[in-house]
Amino acid sequence: MATTGSSEVVIEATPKEILDVIMDVESMPEWSDATQTSEVLERDERGRPLRVKSKVKNVGITDEQVVEYTWHDNGVSWTLVSAKQQRSQDARYTLIPEGDKTRVRFDLTVEPLVPLPGFLLKRAMKGGLSTMTEGLRKRVMSVKKRI
Repeated sequence: MATTGSSEVVIEATPKEILDVIMDVESMPEWSDATQTSEVLERDERGRPLRVKSKVKNVGITDEQVVEYTWHDNGVSWTLVSAKQQRSQDARYTLIPEGDKTRVRFDLTVEPLVPLPGFLLKRAMKGGLSTMTEGLRKRVMSVKKRI
């Protein structure tokens, strides 16, 4: 059974600054507790990741997955191509400029290959949503300070 969730965060950065961090998928293990490795397998003509292989661990379950990215005017989405522990995964970042800040909405739908107890699935979803919004915010602010 698929489970869906979403989370929002306001980041004191431009959409471009946020997308630059998202595009740097090789650095995800530095800001995403769940991501152990992340490797770009294919890039588009602008250098943006198209196909990414990652090893992730959440609530004690490790998975190796390949996802395919689609870049949009207002964000990015990805769809699961292959995994050992998931039947499907669809995610999307939507970036909405608000003056000198950006509202970031993250939507995620995941369907595990094997049924998981409800409490475990909720904990995994909560952790994933938090990492992909609050973890992203912290990483963007860290990168901005270095510049």
